[in-house]
Amino acid sequence: MEFRKTLIALAVTVVAGQASAASMMASPVAFSAQEKTRLVSTLNSERSKHGLDADHGFAIASQHPGEQGKAISRINHTYKGVRIFESESVVVTDQGGNVLSESIGERRKGLVGKRFDVKPKLSDKEAIAKASKSIPPTKGGISPPLAELVIFPVMKSVRAPGAENKAEDELNAVDVLDVVDSYELAYHVKTRVMDGANPVFYDTIVSARDGRILDQWNMVQNVVGTGYSQYNGTVPINTTLSGGVYKMIDGSRGTGGAFGAMAITNADHGTSAGQVYSNATNTWGDGKQYIAGGSTTNANGQTAAVNALWGLMNTYDMHKNVLGWQSLDGNNTATHIAVHVNTAYDNAYYSDACKCMFIGDGGSYFNNLGSIDVIGHEMGHGITAATSNLTYRGESGGLNESSSDIAGEAVEAYARAGGTGTALPVPSGNDWMMGKEISKNGQPLRWMYKPSKDGKSPDAWKSTIKRLDVHYSSGPNNRMFYFLAMGSSATVGSDYYSQYLTQQPKAMTGIGIDKAYRIWFRANSTKFTSSTNYADARLKVLAAAQELYGANSAEAKAVQRAYAAINVGADVAE
Repeated sequence: MEFRKTLIALAVTVVAGQASAASMMASPVAFSAQEKTRLVSTLNSERSKHGLDADHGFAIASQHPGEQGKAISRINHTYKGVRIFESESVVVTDQGGNVLSESIGERRKGLVGKRFDVKPKLSDKEAIAKASKSIPPTKGGISPPLAELVIFPVMKSVRAPGAENKAEDELNAVDVLDVVDSYELAYHVKTRVMDGANPVFYDTIVSARDGRILDQWNMVQNVVGTGYSQYNGTVPINTTLSGGVYKMIDGSRGTGGAFGAMAITNADHGTSAGQVYSNATNTWGDGKQYIAGGSTTNANGQTAAVNALWGLMNTYDMHKNVLGWQSLDGNNTATHIAVHVNTAYDNAYYSDACKCMFIGDGGSYFNNLGSIDVIGHEMGHGITAATSNLTYRGESGGLNESSSDIAGEAVEAYARAGGTGTALPVPSGNDWMMGKEISKNGQPLRWMYKPSKDGKSPDAWKSTIKRLDVHYSSGPNNRMFYFLAMGSSATVGSDYYSQYLTQQPKAMTGIGIDKAYRIWFRANSTKFTSSTNYADARLKVLAAAQELYGANSAEAKAVQRAYAAINVGADVAE
């Protein structure tokens, strides 16, 4: 009979154990068919309130447990049974199934009264073929391509009333509106393939009428026992003893998934997950950068796995203990991280195909990419994918990247303070720079407090921001979060100064990272929809702050000031 036991590997330096789970949110629950039917029926009964006709419907996409027995449902808007791309609702219900709030991403009104044909002229296979021809040639697939028939709103930007005559450089984010120009019946095609060592993940919108490529965006979401960690010293890691062998499976965090619980695997210079790490003893790693060409299973090779497991444990614990959110999806579904991906690979990325993460050893520019903020960042993509699913292009793509940077800072603050407790501590261990530890030249990937220090990211919103790469359009929202948590400076020329803060005091007061992250997480999980842009994010982050701390609270004013500091909305006096 096989003996299985979850172990915490002993550390050379004694470190406090992990705290018990917070009770803010309910345990993962199953939503019955009757509950789902009732919710859809309730929304259908209110169609006339939104000016909708009987052709419009609702389809539940995902559900998560919420605070104090509440439930969060993400619901797609449909027309004649076909999903309307980026048109959706986030509905919060109580234990009796009553709707408490509905946050709407609205892109369906132009279909009311129209005779829009939802019968495609192309098959899904033909659409996949069209999409595949539009991306770089590749050799191997990670998962089969998928095609979903959708109604695709073609968007255009217009000036808001009162802003028609403003000069371009005078525009605020609330002066520009995204509106539906027309609709196309299309396929949303997902291709997840490899180009040698590099992931080639694309989402493509293909016309279901004639096969035209209507839109396309890159979906690679990257940053570019006793565990002897490369970046964090000697750390405790949870492993499993099975058949006399220790395995990097943490049976105390997550259930299901590919390995039954959270796990770290050895890609061994390949591009697939590989096998779970195992060892004869419960002491792992040597705390040193991987020596290129060496073994991936000896002490030096194990260090990458230690980095990953410690980061994943802290990411899981922070969200569970502080917010009551379990794993990536809130339902405690296990994830895993594969290390030693490819050879001398200067990248780490999250894959929506496996809902897992891949980490390279580094090469020309980076050391091993398993630092705590990078792991928190990549796992943050998994949380966003399970909740708001912010589309990875334009302003919503920038917010997606920023949400992961924010998660990385929150995880770093939690881990640096010992990885315990039900609140985020004052972030004395944070540098507010993404990926500084992994950089060989000491230059971080991003500066959250002053994004423009990288030479490409803007410090504030501008009308052209949607045309930037999402790793740069994330900059203003990163700065917003820094100001919200830590405050700003009134000194002109300071890295922490904003010209857009015009009310008193000119140096806004931060509310601390604990409150700031709680507000951000509530907005992302209960209010953002896939099409949320900067102006919409401001409204929904403000609503989250008002729900948590009061309509006229200092926290709500701080949200308004932090967004004003990046040219999104007007400033207010504290």
